[in-house]
Amino acid sequence: MSKFELKLPKMGESVAEATITSWLKEIGDQIEMDEAVLEIATDKVDTEVPCEFKGVLIEKCFEVDEIVQVGQTIAIIEVEGQVSSQVINNDNEDLVSEKKDIEIVIPPTFDLNEDSVNQIKFSDSDRFFSPLVKNIIKQEGIDFKELEKIKGSGKDNRINKNDILQYIESKSDLNKIELTPVKVIKPLNIQTNSNLLNNNDEIVEMSRMGKLVSKHMVDSVKTSAHVQSFIEVDVTKVWDWRNKVKSDFAKREGEKLTLTPIFMQAVAVALRTYPMMNVSVVDDNIILKKSINIGMATSLADGNLIVPVIKNADRLNLVGMTKSVNELANKARSGKLNPDDVQDGTYTVTNVGVFGSIMGTPIINQPQVGILALGAIRKMPSVIETSEGDFIGIRNKMFLSHSYDHRVVNGGLGSQFIKCIKEYLEAWDINTEI
Repeated sequence: MSKFELKLPKMGESVAEATITSWLKEIGDQIEMDEAVLEIATDKVDTEVPCEFKGVLIEKCFEVDEIVQVGQTIAIIEVEGQVSSQVINNDNEDLVSEKKDIEIVIPPTFDLNEDSVNQIKFSDSDRFFSPLVKNIIKQEGIDFKELEKIKGSGKDNRINKNDILQYIESKSDLNKIELTPVKVIKPLNIQTNSNLLNNNDEIVEMSRMGKLVSKHMVDSVKTSAHVQSFIEVDVTKVWDWRNKVKSDFAKREGEKLTLTPIFMQAVAVALRTYPMMNVSVVDDNIILKKSINIGMATSLADGNLIVPVIKNADRLNLVGMTKSVNELANKARSGKLNPDDVQDGTYTVTNVGVFGSIMGTPIINQPQVGILALGAIRKMPSVIETSEGDFIGIRNKMFLSHSYDHRVVNGGLGSQFIKCIKEYLEAWDINTEI
């Protein structure tokens, strides 16, 4: 028998600590491999901490509501056999990520006025509130009286993220019903713009996510000199190949094969070919990224977008890329992304074609310098050149829209980059085995 130190795992570069919200196991309980031992909360996400070994919980190093730093031991597990000394004696050397590249990320900020009447003292309540829930309460301006009326679904009536979001949604629906005629929730400067409102108009305040996205987009436009290039791509070979192999692939790998992994692989090749697209700008410095981490904009059920990141995308074959794309998309739509899943992106791809758009002009995801929009694939009449002459045929075509930061990316590089993607896709071998 040996003892294994369960440590608080790293959850992204911007997350340094977490609050223990509940223990799922008690002293003496049996723990299976990869079974969750406790629940934690950060200012970004609530998640569970699993144990990578089978054993018995013999010691808790922290109690509920205590704050733990990344890398600290939170529990001692007695396991059968010997555990690698590297795992037990982790110290701090494994907690600090190797600085292979440098990235300065300016996180979104919220205007929380300390003098606001909506500020509350959480210590006045008998209930525990995770950092994530506290942030939502502050951002939505929920006062103490409202807070005490919310029924929590967690242990000991604890309010979790879903409880508070459901309350906000129900409150929003109630306000909509009462907004007849126009009811201004917050003071609006509409006196000088009287033509903006009519008697039957309704004022709906932006959601918290909407405000966040709005600020991030405005900041990006103010920061980067946006320029766009467009190119048409014949994806007939890719389209036909995917239709030919998708059934066998699904049976063999248990994964659905879409066109997205192929596009991501093409982008990874282009980023490796043109490394100046895989950079960030900090003041007057250009930061060359050593890792190719592609963000994949994913649409959620509520209409919002989130951008999980495929790490080291240039090192993945098509099977690995497919599994990464599907896993991140499923986690995003089920609300199971962890902070590390959305960190460290160096370039972003968004698919406007799923909404029927043939092209778009996406806004750069700071601090990156480029973003690619995939347009809808359409059957188009096209001139086909052969050794026997030209003729008109039906081909599957799409547009790629490339937005890039003209401070460091000129038109030549921006156009060569998407031309590289075009050439990769059009040269696809219909007999490729996967």
